[in-house]
Amino acid sequence: MASRKPPTIASPLAPAQAPGADLPWLLGIAILAAGTVAIYSRTFSVPLLHDDLFSITENRTIRQLWPIWAALRPPNDAGVGGRPLLNLSFALNYWAGGTAVFGYHLVNLIIHVLASFTLFGLVRHTLVRPIMAMRFGRAATPLALAVSATWAFHPVQTESVTYISERAESLMGLLYLLTLYCFVRGEEAGERNVRRMWFSFSVVACLAGAATKEVIVTAPLIVFLYDRTFVSGSFSGALRRNGGLYVALVLSLFPLGHRVAGLFGGHLVYGVGFGGGVAWWDYGLTECRVILKYILLAFWPAPLVFDYGWCVPCRVSEVWPYALVLGSMLAATAVTLRRLPAVGFAAGWFFLILAPTSSIVPLVGQSMAENRLYLSLAGVVALTVLGGFSVAGRSSLPVFAIVAAALGFASFQRNNDYSSELAIWRDTVVKNPGNARAHGNLGKVLARMPGRLGDAVAQYEEAMRLDPNAEEVRVNLGNIWARVPGHLADAIALYGEALRLKPDDAELHYDLGCALARVPGRLDDSISEYGEALRLRPDFAAARFNLANALSQVPGRLNDAVTQYEEALRLNPDLGEAHLGLAIALLDLGGRSAVAKAHLREVLRLQPGNDEARRILDSIPASAP
Repeated sequence: MASRKPPTIASPLAPAQAPGADLPWLLGIAILAAGTVAIYSRTFSVPLLHDDLFSITENRTIRQLWPIWAALRPPNDAGVGGRPLLNLSFALNYWAGGTAVFGYHLVNLIIHVLASFTLFGLVRHTLVRPIMAMRFGRAATPLALAVSATWAFHPVQTESVTYISERAESLMGLLYLLTLYCFVRGEEAGERNVRRMWFSFSVVACLAGAATKEVIVTAPLIVFLYDRTFVSGSFSGALRRNGGLYVALVLSLFPLGHRVAGLFGGHLVYGVGFGGGVAWWDYGLTECRVILKYILLAFWPAPLVFDYGWCVPCRVSEVWPYALVLGSMLAATAVTLRRLPAVGFAAGWFFLILAPTSSIVPLVGQSMAENRLYLSLAGVVALTVLGGFSVAGRSSLPVFAIVAAALGFASFQRNNDYSSELAIWRDTVVKNPGNARAHGNLGKVLARMPGRLGDAVAQYEEAMRLDPNAEEVRVNLGNIWARVPGHLADAIALYGEALRLKPDDAELHYDLGCALARVPGRLDDSISEYGEALRLRPDFAAARFNLANALSQVPGRLNDAVTQYEEALRLNPDLGEAHLGLAIALLDLGGRSAVAKAHLREVLRLQPGNDEARRILDSIPASAP
């Protein structure tokens, strides 16, 4: 009996022969891996920076891997909010090495290398399709290497690779590329089951991307545009041929639904949305200028800035030339999509991938960030490389190699700026002196360095001059003055100004209470601030402890102090100072010496060198009740 041949599906624009894993392919993979590792070889000791504090150091959800649900429920007030796969990746790093940075940087580098491999394969497979093969097919592998190496080695990528928190961008970028690459492989598959397998991988990659970062929302549209351009030949043909796949891809974005709804709900989602005081039209106008800056950085990556600062509304008169140029570019993209589909796809790739961050949904914290160019840069690079090859032929390949090497060297140099917190914030202030947040963060770094207190104060004062509403800067400067003799009044004034800007901040009320407690005659005001802190945050153990200390100094309030000490210890049983304060209060009240002894012994267990606790314990008669 003759065996039946597995059913096949032929693509209207199928390549004559899909490229395989040959020697040129292996050489290209080796070049990408070696070059990328060399560029980032000195980044494994780059410290935790900026948002890393919230996403890693203070992120309790990454402290354990089991049960896994905790790691899949990241805090909403950090960069991992609404991004469970990203948070899980940090949890795996934490499990492997705590907060030691080597492992985090190693994973970031692996992700970037894998993304470059995927782009290499995607371009290589695309260049042998009929619409491209006549002009580029014979040079598909070196051209794919030129595109992927230029993209991977480009200095603008350093933020997404070296800055640990921006794993969100690089991991999403890898999954975005895999979504399209798996679609392409499925279209090349002859057997129906193999085709379905690759399409399933594409949907899974898109789903994983939705659990990583919201920019993946444009992936189904990019796959549809690729299908129309390189596979089916028309939009209607793409829908007839792969309509079920597009439904599955759109459904895979379901995890984004709640987060996207929040953006339009009139409140911020970690600095994103319509509730941050920046109007959508102001943000849209700002992005006209930003997108053109991105294009300039793609061709001339300097200066590179770690933090571009808050979104500042601008007037139409300031941006209309940018809007005119950008509008012309978008119109040209629409025309080329019809007349030169491959060119239009590359241009559309750039604009569509930028659309979620550079449109009208305000990203209040930062209107421009180099990491947002991570994936969209591939469209600009592909257009440039293929355009150059169309003009100069194979003689352009050595030029591309030189350009990629030069970009790699520039990236290697740029990574020096990440060597320390001081280096990256000082570099940011020099390149973007009008950025109040950068001055504030530089001040925070300087304040921790011996002998640099005056420099820290100068940076904080400059930040407040640039941004009169810089509440955090006032708190940090207040914390400095609270430790400097003779400046307590300055600290109290700064805390008061910060509370005017952020009246519902429990930590601020606590800080002000601590400062007031040190001023003669202001104990009642201190008690009031501690009380307000506890009203806003009832589980604030330190505030309860300090409130107890204050109450213990007020005649007739010792029982209230005992209550607060006990509540502080319920919230934090290892608070040795609270055990000591409670023991002293109980002894002053009389009749509870046994309980006081138990608390004093607990102090000595927690703090074996506490001489005061030992002295008081030794002074209590053995016969005391």
